[in-house]
Amino acid sequence: MPKTQKITTFLWFDDQAEEAAEFYVSIFKNSRISRVTRYDEEASKAAGRPTGSVMTVAFELDGQQFTALNGGPVFKFTEAISLVVNCEDQKEVDHFWNKLAASGQEVQCGWLKDRFGVSWQVVPTALFEMLQSTDAERSKRAMAAMLKMKKLDIDALRRAYEGR
Repeated sequence: MPKTQKITTFLWFDDQAEEAAEFYVSIFKNSRISRVTRYDEEASKAAGRPTGSVMTVAFELDGQQFTALNGGPVFKFTEAISLVVNCEDQKEVDHFWNKLAASGQEVQCGWLKDRFGVSWQVVPTALFEMLQSTDAERSKRAMAAMLKMKKLDIDALRRAYEGR
């Protein structure tokens, strides 16, 4: 039996938990839905959800465990929390951005909201290196370039960083 992760992200959906989990699993490699639980009679009465409907979906994205709950329309996602996807190259940035932003909303600085309202940051690891440079002017130029972008462009960030 696999070891349970110490801290697991728990996502509250109205009634799209299974659809969202299937969507996320289709985007990330090494991902799977590991368990679906359904509302039994007692839980459905307490939660006001239909008996037999999906209650929770446990899933993994590239080995990271998550749980999605169909809890009803009580709570909505906000930008106060986001999931960060660290990308090694522009191909990864493009892949994750295009998939996650589909039918969602592109925001700014590598942020987007997917079609379920979950906020994501799709960020090239090269940006962190640029922003943490010991050369403050180079970092400042990279930051200024990033602030003008929605989907992050590594080549454009690097050109700004290098002063070209």
